[in-house]
Amino acid sequence: MSEGSQTQLKYKRILLKVSGESLGGSNRFGVDPQALRHMVTEISQVANCGVEVGVVIGGGNLFRGITLESSGLERVVGDHIGMLATVMNALVLQQTLAKEGLSTALFSAMGIPGIAELYHRKLALNCLAEGKIVLFAGGTGNPLFTTDSAACLRAIEMRADLVLKGTRVDGIYTANPEEDDSAELIPRTSYNEILAKKLAVMDLTAICLCQEHDMPLCVFNIEVAGRLMKIIRGENCGTLVDS
Repeated sequence: MSEGSQTQLKYKRILLKVSGESLGGSNRFGVDPQALRHMVTEISQVANCGVEVGVVIGGGNLFRGITLESSGLERVVGDHIGMLATVMNALVLQQTLAKEGLSTALFSAMGIPGIAELYHRKLALNCLAEGKIVLFAGGTGNPLFTTDSAACLRAIEMRADLVLKGTRVDGIYTANPEEDDSAELIPRTSYNEILAKKLAVMDLTAICLCQEHDMPLCVFNIEVAGRLMKIIRGENCGTLVDS
C-alpha cells in the first residue's frame, strides 16, 4: 500500500461486530454462501488497505439460547451453547478469509485446543500489529453477556480507534425503520442521548463500556457493498456515537 493511500484512512485499527444472522442471508439462518462472500469482500477490502481489523461475530444464525428458555432450557446453558455457535461462525469466516490469501488468527474466550487459541490480550495485539485479521469468538467467556458487550470489551482491550456495528439498516433511527416509515436516521449522537432516549443500539453494558472508555461507535449497514471502506476513509455513513 502506498504512503498516499495510508494518509487517506481515518481509522487505522477497528473492531467490527457483525451478527450471526448476517451470515444467514435472507433466511437469517445457517450460512448463506453469497452472504459469506459479501462479508469476506468487505473485510478484505479494508484489510488490504492496511487497516488492522478485529472481528466479533454472533451466533444467532445457528443457535439462540434465550428463545428456548420457555421450553425449560436454563439461560446459562443456552448462553454457553450460543458462545460455541460464535466459534463455529468464526471458523467459517476464518477459512474463507484464508482462501482469499489473508492471514488470520482466531482466539476464543473458552479454551478449545486444536481449534482456537485461548484469548490472550498480548498475543492478539501482536497479531493485529502483524497485519493479521483477528477473530474473537466465544463472547466474553461468560453467560448473560451479549456479543455486543464482547465486541466493545475487545475493542477497548485492543486499543481500537473505532467499534463498528454492522446491521441490516443504515444506522440508528428515531424508531424502528422496519416497522415505522416515518423513522428518521440520526447521523450523529452521544452515549448520553442513547441512554436518555433508550435507543435500541446495543445492550446497556456495551454502551456503558464505550462511554466510560471514550470508545467511538459507528452503526452502519454491512449489507451495502463498499460502506465499510467509506467509513474507514472518513465518509459520513451510518450513525456515529461518541462522548
